[in-house]
Amino acid sequence: MSVAKKDYKRITTKSLIEMKANGEKISMLTAYDFTMAKIVDTAGIDVILVGDSASNVMAGHETTLPITLDQMIYHASSVVRAIERALVVVDLPFGSYQSDPKEALRSAIRIMKESGGHAVKLEGGKEIKESIKKILNAGIPVMGHLGLTPQSIYKFGTYTVRAKEEEEADKLVADAQLLERLGCFALVLEKIPAHLAEKVAKSISIPVIGIGAGGGVDGQVLVIHDMLGMNNEFSPRFLRRYMDLYEGMTTAISQYVADVKSSDFPNEKEQY
Repeated sequence: MSVAKKDYKRITTKSLIEMKANGEKISMLTAYDFTMAKIVDTAGIDVILVGDSASNVMAGHETTLPITLDQMIYHASSVVRAIERALVVVDLPFGSYQSDPKEALRSAIRIMKESGGHAVKLEGGKEIKESIKKILNAGIPVMGHLGLTPQSIYKFGTYTVRAKEEEEADKLVADAQLLERLGCFALVLEKIPAHLAEKVAKSISIPVIGIGAGGGVDGQVLVIHDMLGMNNEFSPRFLRRYMDLYEGMTTAISQYVADVKSSDFPNEKEQY
């Protein structure tokens, strides 16, 4: 049974755990720049993810793999300067934590020191537990990420739903419980069957944030460009578009071009 919603002036990792305990769903969106982050934060979002999806939506890469640690720090710094309430979680990019726990710690420290972010997110379970332990031992909050892990796209070979088979589902549950034991404060589950995601959420005490993981988890995350309809080429089943900015923006820009060409802009009231 849920209790009255608490008014959080500033969201922390402790706030999210309280929200799960109180039955309050957690809202999370990506942002990569100051202006968008300001709007998202003002609208009341709980968590802003500075995702390595910036590699796709900001830089135009096919995958998340090319984005660098320096670029993630640049995006995260821009976001942190904008926010007043939201918790800012920053993705550790591909290659910055998988091979060496010491390198993982160095990467996480750079993000925290140079961007001012509040936590980091890593993809994977048992295979990266030493990196997670190293980061947590330094006092840096860690959010986990299981299911479809985009940094492993060339291993999987597809963006299809993960953990449909029993063996992979069992590993995912075990990894989620491991991440909780290690000390992660929350977990993202991406593109897995809804019944499995709900099972995971009920089996651990830390919040589970879903993307394409059904409604039985503790919160939801989407990429801001997708939910605002800025990207009209990406239409997975789990995406709900709340606006059609692609259409609105192209119409507005086309009108601007026409007005400039016809000398309609600027008019007498729009000049000094």
